Amino acid sequence: MAHGFSIERVLLTVFLVVLVVSIILPSIPNRPHRYAFVVKQKAHFKSIDDGIELFNTEFDDYPPSDALDEEGIPYCGAMKLSEAVMGRDLLGYHPESVFRSDGTDGKGKVLYPGFYRSGTSTRKGPYLPLDHANAYTLAELYGDRNTGPFEPNHFVLCDVFRRVKHIKTGKKIGLPILYYKVDTSKTTHDVNDPDNPENIYDYRDNHALVNLGIPGKPEQKHPLYENPKIFYEMTRDYDLSKMSKPQRADTFILLSAGHDGLYGTEDDVANFDIRWEPK
Repeated sequence: MAHGFSIERVLLTVFLVVLVVSIILPSIPNRPHRYAFVVKQKAHFKSIDDGIELFNTEFDDYPPSDALDEEGIPYCGAMKLSEAVMGRDLLGYHPESVFRSDGTDGKGKVLYPGFYRSGTSTRKGPYLPLDHANAYTLAELYGDRNTGPFEPNHFVLCDVFRRVKHIKTGKKIGLPILYYKVDTSKTTHDVNDPDNPENIYDYRDNHALVNLGIPGKPEQKHPLYENPKIFYEMTRDYDLSKMSKPQRADTFILLSAGHDGLYGTEDDVANFDIRWEPK
C-alpha cells in the first residue's frame, strides 16, 4: 500500500512536471520532434501513476482492469482507469462504484448522474487536473457507430501524440492509454502463450478496444491485436535472462501507441523503458 499521497501533492506534481517539460524542451537543440512528444508522454504517465497511487492509498487497491464488468458487459481496462482517476463524468470517482458499464452500484443506484456538481460531495478526486487528463469519449475518437461492444459515452484517457481528429471539433487528439492491473495470484509471463491462465498480466483487458482499429480506418488493425504475443514480449523484464517476468510485476502497466498510432510497434511508450525490438 502506498503512503504519503494527497490530492494537493499530486496536482502540484502534475504542474511542476508540465512546467519543467515546457521549459526544457525548447532549449534542447537538434532533438527530433518525436523525442519531444515521448518526453511529454513520459511526464503524462508520471502524472497518471501518481493519480493511481493516490487511488490505491484511498481504497487499498489499484483499479481493476478486467475486460468485462461483473455482469459480463464489455468495460475494459482503459475505461476503468479513466473512471478511477477522473470519475465517469470527470467530477471525481464515486466510492460506491463497482466499475460497471452502466455506472450504477449494481443495486440500481446511479452513481454518475450527469455533468453537474450536485451530489458530488462524496466523490474522491479527480486525481488529475481536467486540462491535463486528455479525457475523451469513445464517440469523440471513433464516432457513435464505431465503438464496437462499448457504449459511445465511455471516457478514456488519451496519449499526447495527436494521431486522431476529434469527431466534432477536428482538433488533433491522442489514442487511448491502455491500462493493465497486475494479478499477483498468478505466476507466469508466457511470451509463447498469451492465453496461459497463469499469466500475471492479461492482454485481453484491452483487446476489444484495440480491436476497434485506427480511428477513421476501423478495417486497419493494430499489430498488438493481430499478434497478442507482442504484449508479453514488449512488457518482459529483459534484465532477467533466465526467466520470463514482466516489468512492474507488482503494480500496473500503462501503454501508449506512440507516434505512429499503432499499438504493438517499436515506438510504443510505456510507464517503463521498453527494451523489446521487433523481429
